[in-house]
Amino acid sequence: MKDRDDVDNPHLPGGDPLQISRGTRTAIRYKRSPCFAERRMRLLIVGSLLLSIVACDKPAEPTPPTTPTAPAAVAPVAAATPPSAPADGVTNPLVGQPAPEFTLKDLDGKDVSLSSFKGKTVVLEWFNPECPFVKASHGKGSLVSLAKKHTDAGVVWLAINSGAVGKQGNELDKNVAAKKDWNLAHPILRDEAGTVGKAYGATNTPNMFVIDPVGIVVYAGAIDNAPDGEGASPAGGVLVNHVDEALADLAANRPVKTTSTKPWGCGVKYAG
Repeated sequence: MKDRDDVDNPHLPGGDPLQISRGTRTAIRYKRSPCFAERRMRLLIVGSLLLSIVACDKPAEPTPPTTPTAPAAVAPVAAATPPSAPADGVTNPLVGQPAPEFTLKDLDGKDVSLSSFKGKTVVLEWFNPECPFVKASHGKGSLVSLAKKHTDAGVVWLAINSGAVGKQGNELDKNVAAKKDWNLAHPILRDEAGTVGKAYGATNTPNMFVIDPVGIVVYAGAIDNAPDGEGASPAGGVLVNHVDEALADLAANRPVKTTSTKPWGCGVKYAG
């Protein structure tokens, strides 16, 4: 016969009896069968799988909409300054290059060096007082008072005579007379050996070169577009003083628009 405190409970796992011991309030112990641990492990695995399935079936939370970002402001690109160009396709290799240095004597025998004018705009004018084109330019054309106009504004103007000894326009007295007759306040320099003229590639009188304050040649060619020397028959019907324009561009801190033109006039009277 069973003790009255022992009760058979067929609903417990494995059908094991439930024992309640005296002396404790409610101490319950299972008499576990050998398969109990395995069953418990299976229940734990099944429970874990069910939790995983529920988690996977849970609808994903919607991603909050993103506020469209305004495109980054892009600074406008400045248009490139069009490169300066020669007129009529004429180019001079000296343009854009440092002006060749020189020291020549003026009509009074004093040395004049290009380097002494560093930091200033300089104009070189190839000169021959007996050349008909030079006479026309200084008598009626574009060279009348042009040097004075620009020297008053701080530009340095130098005339250079590269005529060799015995050649047209070389004589000292003729240069002195021309300086007086045409009211030239700037120096006339004598380059009898032609060294400076050849260094610049001077081919005609007049032949003009403009040098910027840094010492770079920015214009080379004719004084204007009227090869008669008087300005009466300019190409295209409108007189254009190329030196005037180049100096105006430099004064305004603009790139020189026309950098090269074909010089006209008498040929330079080099030796040989």
